[in-house]
Amino acid sequence: MGPVVRDGAIVHGEISSTADLPEGWHDHTSPGKYRLTNDEGSELFGWAVGPASWKSEFFVPNETVWRATVADGGVTLSEPEEEIVPVAIIGARPCEIAALGVLDRVLRDGAVPDDRYAARRDGAFVVAVDCGTPSSTCFCTSMGTGPAASSGYDLALTELVGPDDDPAIFYVQVGSTAGDAILAQVPHRPADDIVRSGRQAVIDGATERMGRSLDTEGLPGLLARNLEHPRWAEVAERCLSCGNCTLVCPTCFCSDVTDVTEVSGTVERQRRWASCFDLDHSYLHGGAVRPTTSSRYRQWMTHKLSTWWDQFDESGCVGCGRCVAWCPVGIDITEEAAAIRATDGASLIDTITQLRSET
Repeated sequence: MGPVVRDGAIVHGEISSTADLPEGWHDHTSPGKYRLTNDEGSELFGWAVGPASWKSEFFVPNETVWRATVADGGVTLSEPEEEIVPVAIIGARPCEIAALGVLDRVLRDGAVPDDRYAARRDGAFVVAVDCGTPSSTCFCTSMGTGPAASSGYDLALTELVGPDDDPAIFYVQVGSTAGDAILAQVPHRPADDIVRSGRQAVIDGATERMGRSLDTEGLPGLLARNLEHPRWAEVAERCLSCGNCTLVCPTCFCSDVTDVTEVSGTVERQRRWASCFDLDHSYLHGGAVRPTTSSRYRQWMTHKLSTWWDQFDESGCVGCGRCVAWCPVGIDITEEAAAIRATDGASLIDTITQLRSET
């Protein structure tokens, strides 16, 4: 599997050669906007990230958990027999590999692992490609997840485009014994100082051109003490509560379980991706705990940047910027965090004043 151009976006698809890769294609993003252009160049990985993350290969959007069939006066329960076919991923960005690491900790390495996720993930072969062309919505440097891959891959490539649009060469790093075995079957040579310098220039250039930044200093505590900040109401005036940000996010793992009954009497229990922006997502006895858009956006953002640390000892955001680009109204998580930080002291004083007046 690798990046392919389909329906005006760079998405995932089956690939059999470099001819299937998005040669010459570049993505251009801004809050609420995404488009592709082609300069007919030879660059294969001259884009940042598309709307789909590699999460969908391991934590699939929709799957049947079990099936119940009524026959001969009895009920037969069965689980679908799924053939786990190992997948080789070509072209995963460093931020996406970091996101898979986050999901691994939640869905594979936790106290109650998801067996299907673990089976799909354990058989995967991952080829990372360092990001040399970040978009205006990227902020992976702030989150420590890019633009160069540091771990979590079998092989990591850096594309070095030659002069006069000559075919690119690739700087390769080996991250596993499986990666070493594959590289041994591919013609290659030791990297010299010129190639190493070229690779470092790609990484440094991407870092300098990073489109956004997020100040993470004390961020979990900042959000935790500003749960009643007026900014939540302000962003709710624009937020459509559509859940796009959660669907494109490479670390969101919320799901819902639904029973589907056929006329024949067969019942299927299905698990589907869900979103904390869904009204019923927080439903308990008597109603939803988070009935307002402001409370749902607050839940999403504070979970990503604050309470995720309490649960998993890391951030739930990898700085890919998808939530910014694919929000229909262009809400920017880095902008929202900065706005709360800018008025942190004032908000605290207002809260104390209000509490005093109430008592």
